[in-house]
Amino acid sequence: MFVFDTLTHRLKRGCETMAYPKGPPPALPDRHGGALRVDGAKCAEGCTACVSVCPTEAITRVPGRPVALDLGRCIFCAACVETCPTQAITQTGDHRMAARRREDLVLGASGAEQVRLAAALDEKLRKLFGRSLRLRQVSAGGCAACEADTNVLGTIGWDLGRFGVQFVASPRHADGLLITGPVSCNMELALRKTWEAVPEPKIVIAVGACAIAGGPFVGNPEVRNGAAAVVPVDLFIPGCPPHPLTILDGLLRLLDRLEERKTGSTAS
Repeated sequence: MFVFDTLTHRLKRGCETMAYPKGPPPALPDRHGGALRVDGAKCAEGCTACVSVCPTEAITRVPGRPVALDLGRCIFCAACVETCPTQAITQTGDHRMAARRREDLVLGASGAEQVRLAAALDEKLRKLFGRSLRLRQVSAGGCAACEADTNVLGTIGWDLGRFGVQFVASPRHADGLLITGPVSCNMELALRKTWEAVPEPKIVIAVGACAIAGGPFVGNPEVRNGAAAVVPVDLFIPGCPPHPLTILDGLLRLLDRLEERKTGSTAS
């Protein structure tokens, strides 16, 4: 009787996995402003108001040029948005932020107003990993926020496994690493050995501001300011922490599993 009741209850609830990416993505919560945008034309000459309030020094300015905003170092506190007198920095509400190259996360002075979205892996790697990607998650001194949002992808609502992506316990069974945390000095050797244990070919994904550039711990002598200081990184996913949708979008772009083809383009 108990089994029958359970099955009946489950059938009444129906499918609870979201339709995305075949359907529209779920809406971001109101408190999540999404990716930032820098409009250099609105950047007032000589103004450094946003530079002084940024807690991670993600914003810099060279005289005669608009501000440069590094989304890799940004913790999305929105202090710059609130401070900017000309609204040169704004929130877009866009969940898409993953990039293949570190420099593609720098906005403003580079000429790009928004992040250049990640291109897919080359054809050879897509054939290997496109339908079956196994990742070993490494928390290299993280606070558990990025780790928690990564774990959300395994729930019934997101069902990361439907894309053939799974997390495994051993690096020897993995195709790559998903790294969170600023890479503390105590975790550097462990991270390096984990990466070496993954068989070739392999990929590395840095998730969150800490794993990309040290986050709020940037410059601290006890951290290495991100995964790229220790291992080569193939995908950078900004956020503090990134929304699960941002992480999923980055993974699907890497595997070329999205119907929209924004490969190598700027987010609209």
